[in-house]
Amino acid sequence: MTGIERIANAFQPHRTAFMPYAVLGYPTPDISVQVVQTLVTAGADLLELGVPFSDPLADGPTIQTATHRALEQGVTTADCITMVARLRDRGVETPALLMGYVNPVLAYGVECFVADSAAAGVDGFIVPDLPPEEAGELEAACQHRGLALVYLLAPTSSPERIALVAQKSQGFIYLVSLTGVTGARDGLPPGLAGFVARVRAVAHKPLAVGFGIASGEQARAVAELADGVIVGSALVRCAGESIEHVRTLADELREAINAGDGREQECQKGIPSTGTR
Repeated sequence: MTGIERIANAFQPHRTAFMPYAVLGYPTPDISVQVVQTLVTAGADLLELGVPFSDPLADGPTIQTATHRALEQGVTTADCITMVARLRDRGVETPALLMGYVNPVLAYGVECFVADSAAAGVDGFIVPDLPPEEAGELEAACQHRGLALVYLLAPTSSPERIALVAQKSQGFIYLVSLTGVTGARDGLPPGLAGFVARVRAVAHKPLAVGFGIASGEQARAVAELADGVIVGSALVRCAGESIEHVRTLADELREAINAGDGREQECQKGIPSTGTR
């Protein structure tokens, strides 16, 4: 089974996918592996694993601080790939995507980066500063290995951009819930339902919503709209405190997402009641 297929299969009918984010190497490489294992135990359906970078333009203060601390410890892109291999060796089978910026990929070498990632057990990539128009080399390398390259859409995305991403994104489409950087917010943006509906009308792939989701209440509300819920900064903040804090919040989020999905919401989401989303 290819990485694209593994990711697509994580989106099941009547169950909104939970996709937590963790920074590889934070607060230490060993603890970050434990954090990911804790997220899997809590019921993660997919994993978004952050690769530290010195200029993370899409990330807010919490993730910027975490990636900076990882870099201070000497964590490299190659180390992150090795950590995925360690997780696979420990029995973690959850589909995993590396989230990182394009400069480290280019420095590593696109072909080598994709080949080494595939060998380690990576299923796909999220590269927020790589637009589809400039992603030909990475797309070709991913296609050769059967790995997903997931693109992002924002509330400001034009109809033309939505159509392009709907065509090119593999596995699912990442919907940024708001304009701005990552980070926990007190509430969800009022236009989120309309944004999801606009993309749903064009795309026939699962839609996962991230940025700004910090609590069970918010996660439940998003689960009523989307096929996946992505939570980052709130969990990264917990990782800096303790594994137990990660476990507590992840359990809360999984329970809330379960409460927000189900057969009744299937009709609201406008997705088929049978088969893979």
